[in-house]
Amino acid sequence: MADEPKLSEELKRMEYEPLSSIEKKLIAWSLGIGIASLVFFYWLSISFFPGSH
Repeated sequence: MADEPKLSEELKRMEYEPLSSIEKKLIAWSLGIGIASLVFFYWLSISFFPGSH
């Protein structure tokens, strides 16, 4: 177990790799879907369960 490299050492040895355009699009879509879902479910809870607020 002492021979295994530690995570911090591995991270220091890694080269910097910028995000590719597809990764940026995936991040943007994920954030967009998440925010849209929050807004939709908030609206849904207000519309169908008005007494719980």
